Amino acid sequence: MKSTSRAGAFPVKPVLYGALGIVLLLALWQWGSTQVSTVEALPSVPIVWAALMDLVVQGSFWIEVLQTLGIALLGWAIAAVLGVALGVLVGTSKYVHAATRVVLEFLRPIPAIVILPLAIMVLGPTAEMGIFLVVFGVMLPITAQTAAGVEAVDPVMRNTARSFGMSQGEILWRVVLPGSSPYIGTAMRVAAPVTLIMTVVAGMLGGAPGIGKSLTVAQYAGRNDDIFAYVLVLGVLGLIVQSLSGRAERTILHWHSAYRKEG
Repeated sequence: MKSTSRAGAFPVKPVLYGALGIVLLLALWQWGSTQVSTVEALPSVPIVWAALMDLVVQGSFWIEVLQTLGIALLGWAIAAVLGVALGVLVGTSKYVHAATRVVLEFLRPIPAIVILPLAIMVLGPTAEMGIFLVVFGVMLPITAQTAAGVEAVDPVMRNTARSFGMSQGEILWRVVLPGSSPYIGTAMRVAAPVTLIMTVVAGMLGGAPGIGKSLTVAQYAGRNDDIFAYVLVLGVLGLIVQSLSGRAERTILHWHSAYRKEG
């Protein structure tokens, strides 16, 4: 009762704290722009806002946004299918686990950017190269998380299902996958914003189409206001992707006890 009365006396919603944080960040940014020697080094908030408004009225800007999201989402979808399938095999078959353990442990610590020169050499500065980089960057974590979820399924549930005469396919579909779904859902949600990062890296360093490539062009042209404008756009896209992936996870897995407790 005491905590309820305090909440009623101080009814500040979390969104207000978020808005306050944004205001403080913008104020710090504006103050920092007055401390540098030249305006070009750190453009002020109004200058960057004007550059952003110039960008959003251009059709080419929205094409770049769609290209960035398209590469990220397609790469995420491919990585999800391959990662979950491989994770299920690793988690259910001791032979597959033994055959892939060394390879997966070898590849896991390798950053995706390391293979970027090879990807450019084979695929060139194309959208396909960006998709490949995204898949390489997020598939292995999805595989590892899925395998961990499969291995965490209670063996008693599997044995019970087997005693009721269920086939291996039925056990997989009705017991293993539902039991490991929180692990898979978390892997999907964590991978979503990473795909955006990989797409931008592919554009900045590999010439793949999208916002990353435009960032590099703006850098070479010395348009720092455009650079900061693109950074703001990427930040907003990241928030949207993170929010949508989290909401999709809760909606799809609303039936699971872990998500019912959160609600």
